[in-house]
Amino acid sequence: MAQDFSLRYPLVDGQGNFGSVDGDPPAAMRYTEARMAPLAEELLEDLEKDTVDFESNYDDRLTEPAVLPAAAPNLLLNGASGIAVGMSTNIPPHNLGEVVDATIHLIDNPDCTVADLMDHVEGPDFPTGANIVGREGIVDAYTTGRGRLRVRAELEIREEEGRIVITELPYQENKARRIERIAQDVNEGKIEGISDLRDESDRDGVRVVVELKRGANPDVVRNQLLEHHLERTFSVISLALVDGQPRVLDLKEMLEQYVEHRREVVRRRSEYELGEAEDRAHILEGRLRALENADDVVELIRGSEDRDAARAGLRSQFDFSERQADHIVRMQLGSLTSMETAEIEDEYESVTAEIERLETILDDEGELLGVIKDELRAVRDEYADERRTSIVEDYGSVTREDLIPEEETVVVLTEQDYVKRMPLSAFDPQHRGGKGIIGARLKDGDRVSTVFQANTHDYLLCFTSAGQVYQLKTYELPEMGRTARGRSAVNLLNLDGDERVTAIVNTEDLDEEAFLTMVTRGGYIKRTPVNEFDNILSTGIRAVRLEEDDELVDVAVTDGESDVIIGTERGMAIRFGETEARPMGRSARGVNAVKLTDENVGESALADRRDWAGDAVVGLVRVRPDDDRDLLTVTWHGYGKRTSLSEYRSQSRYGKGLVDIKTDERNGHVVALETVAPDDDLVIMSEGGQIMRTHADELSRQGRNTMGVRVMRLEDDDWVASVDVFSLSLSSSSDDDEKTANGETDE
Repeated sequence: MAQDFSLRYPLVDGQGNFGSVDGDPPAAMRYTEARMAPLAEELLEDLEKDTVDFESNYDDRLTEPAVLPAAAPNLLLNGASGIAVGMSTNIPPHNLGEVVDATIHLIDNPDCTVADLMDHVEGPDFPTGANIVGREGIVDAYTTGRGRLRVRAELEIREEEGRIVITELPYQENKARRIERIAQDVNEGKIEGISDLRDESDRDGVRVVVELKRGANPDVVRNQLLEHHLERTFSVISLALVDGQPRVLDLKEMLEQYVEHRREVVRRRSEYELGEAEDRAHILEGRLRALENADDVVELIRGSEDRDAARAGLRSQFDFSERQADHIVRMQLGSLTSMETAEIEDEYESVTAEIERLETILDDEGELLGVIKDELRAVRDEYADERRTSIVEDYGSVTREDLIPEEETVVVLTEQDYVKRMPLSAFDPQHRGGKGIIGARLKDGDRVSTVFQANTHDYLLCFTSAGQVYQLKTYELPEMGRTARGRSAVNLLNLDGDERVTAIVNTEDLDEEAFLTMVTRGGYIKRTPVNEFDNILSTGIRAVRLEEDDELVDVAVTDGESDVIIGTERGMAIRFGETEARPMGRSARGVNAVKLTDENVGESALADRRDWAGDAVVGLVRVRPDDDRDLLTVTWHGYGKRTSLSEYRSQSRYGKGLVDIKTDERNGHVVALETVAPDDDLVIMSEGGQIMRTHADELSRQGRNTMGVRVMRLEDDDWVASVDVFSLSLSSSSDDDEKTANGETDE
C-alpha cells in the first residue's frame, strides 16, 4: 500500500525500500518506517462513532470493523484483485475526481444510466499511466461488469535521433523482465531494426531508450514492439461482496452500493452524535438551572451530611435528574462566576443548534444526501489530481498490416483462381507497341482473367461476373516473383465454377453519400448506395440480380451528379446522366442502359472469343462535368486510342450510342474502357501472362470512330485480358534497350 506504482492513491506513507517496478522486493520491516497516508485517514474517519459493525477477529481476542466508513470509494479508486474458490475479481483503479463527480451525479439523478455516468468517468486511471486503446472494452466493463482493456505503453519516435523512447508501461508490468525479453527477441531475430536497448529510468519515471539501426523503419519497429511486448490486456471483473454475497456489478450498481453505504454511515453517525449532543444539552440545562438558583443550591449542598445526601436533596428540591445532580455536586465554585455562566449559555445554544441539525438530517433524506455530497466534494478538493492514463482511438489491433510498408503492387488473377501480387516497380515503363515481359507462367489451359493495381494497405471490394462482391485486403495476397504462377485463391475468394473478378473498387474512394454504379454484359445499369455494402461476409454478398446468361462486367463509384459512359465490345459508346438510373437495393436487377445489336459477327476470328452472337457491354466509366481526361479504349488484339471526353455528347438512357472505335479483324472487339490523364500509367496484361506498363501519353489522342494504334504486341494465339490505370508514376520512363521492347509505328 506504499507502492505508488501499485496503488493509484497509496494508503501508506513509507520511508525506506518498499520495492520497485522492476520487481525488486521490499526491505524487511526493521529497515522501514510507515504511517497512514492522509487519504487512509479519510477511510477511517468516524470509525469510533458506531458508523459500522464490528466483528471478532480471527482468534476471537479482539474485534475489527466489518467494513470501513470510507469517505471515498476506495474500491474504485485503488481497485481490487483476488481469487477465491471458483471466482475472482479484478477491478482497475480510477481517478478520484471523476469517480466523485459521477457519484454526486448519481445522487442528484438516481434514474441516470451507465452512459450518463461515463460522461464523468472516462475510464480506468492506472498509476503507471500508459494508454487504453479504444473504448469498447471500457463500455463493456461499465455496462456488464466484465470487459477486456488493451493497455499500451507510451512511446515516442524520435526520427532525428534514430531512437524510440518508452516513458510509460502498462499497469503491473515488470520493467526489467520486459526489457530482457525485448533484448532476447532482438538477439533471436524476431524483432529487426534495433541496435541497442538502454534503461535510463530513475525516481522521476520510466525511460527506456531503443536505438535503431541505420535505415530501419521506425514505424515498423514500433509496431513490432507493440505487438509482442508493449501492449497487454487487462481483464476487468467487477465482482464484490454485497450483503455477504458475491455479485458482478456494473458502474452504476457499484456507485449505488457506495451511496447506500455512505447513507448508512451518515445516519448512524448522526444518531451517535445526536445522542452525545442530547446528553450534553441535558447536563447544560441542569447547570443553567443551578446557576439561576445558585444561593439555594450552595446552601443545600453545605447543609448536607455527604454527597449522596446533597444529590438526593437536589433531586427532590429542584427536580434535577440523577446525572444533573451528580454533575452539580462535582462543580467547582469558580464555575458560578458570570463569565462561566455566559460560556455555558453559549455552549447550550450551540448544542441545541447541533441537535436541530442532526434531527433534520435524520428526518430529511435530502439533507442526508446533501451531507454525503458535501463530504465527497471536500475529499475531491483535497486529493483529486489529473488523469495519468490516456484513452486513445482504436485503430485496430496491431496486425501484420502494421508491419508491411505501403507499396504499389500489381495483382493478377487467373481463370483457375490463382492469385499473386508483384511490386509495380518491377515493371519499367515501355514504349507502346512492345511485347512486355513475363508477368506469370500459367498452367496449361489456364489464362489471366484480371489484372489491377493496388496499394498493399488497400481494402478492396471485388465484384464478380456472377454478381457477388467480396472484400479483400491486398497485403493478404501472396507476394511472388514475375514468373511465378501464383497461389490458389480458394481461401481468399470463394469463386464458383467459371465465376471471375470483373471489377475492383477501393474502399478509400467511398463516402457515405456515394453510389456504386454497376453495368451488366446484357446492358442493364443499376445504382446502389454504398451503405448497402457495409457488412460484407467472408463468403461474399449479392451485389446485383442477374438475368439468365447475363453477367456483371464493371462497377464505378459515382456521386449522384456525374455522367456515365458505357462501352460495348463492338466499339459503341453511350453517355448519359447517372440520375437516369434511380437508386436501387442490392437484390435489384437494374434498368436498361444501352440497346445492343443482335447482329451475328459471322465467320471470323472474332467469333471464337465467345459463345453468343450480338454485341455486349464491356465497361463503364464515370465522367464529371468538368472532366478534362480522355477516354481510353483497348481492344483484344492490343490496339487502342485516347479520345477527348467532349466528343461523347450526352444522350438519353437506352440508346444505341455513338461509334467509339472501329472493331475489325485487325483490332478485334473492345476489352477495356477507362478514363486517363496524360501523366497516368497503364498496366496491360495478356491472357497468356505477358504484362506491360506504359505511359498513357504514348497513345496518340484520336477522334471517335478511328482505328487506334498498337498498344501491345501479342502472339497470334494471345489476347489482351485486362487493363488498369494508376495515377502515381513510381519510376520514370526507361530508355534502356534491354528493358524497352521494340516499338511499332502507327497503323
